[in-house]
Amino acid sequence: MTKLTPSLMALVAASLFAGSSFALTKDEYKAEKERVEASYKSAKAQCDALKDNAKDVCEKQAKGDEKVAKAELENRYKPSDRNAYKARVARADADYEVAKEKCDDHSGNAKDVCKKDAKAAFVTAKENAKVAKAAEKPAATQTEKAANVAEAKKDAAAEKNEANYKAAVERCDPMSGAAKDKCVADAKLKFGQK
Repeated sequence: MTKLTPSLMALVAASLFAGSSFALTKDEYKAEKERVEASYKSAKAQCDALKDNAKDVCEKQAKGDEKVAKAELENRYKPSDRNAYKARVARADADYEVAKEKCDDHSGNAKDVCKKDAKAAFVTAKENAKVAKAAEKPAATQTEKAANVAEAKKDAAAEKNEANYKAAVERCDPMSGAAKDKCVADAKLKFGQK
């Protein structure tokens, strides 16, 4: 696993603690954007010393961190529900790309399970972003807002269960006969699949 450069860590920390009520000025935005790009170049340069899949993972991590930092910066510059959602999705996408790349260190069923687990984590993060978006969206009444959030949570739970079910079934794949049948049945029961 790659280590984040101190400047990239500071940038990510600053973006996490930045209050969305204080939008950046155009000059601040430009300076921050240049810092993000410089941090990306520095992180990518560190990847050059690595080989094989470790290098690929490092590069995915650097690119993902850059995309997340840019999305969070955009939300700080132009705060909105839409930009906050985009920043959350950027983090989910980045984490997913890195997780998939790490799966290349495996082979056979272990690689397949790794990819399904990565997909399940991605779906979970994306669905959580949708729920957060629903929670942040203004509504005419508190009841309407609660209903919107409840609907988003219901949809999210269904999507998460389906992704987790697929990962669980992948773990059953190397089994055979009654053991495999029981494994699949247990997965269906655990994740509410038919």
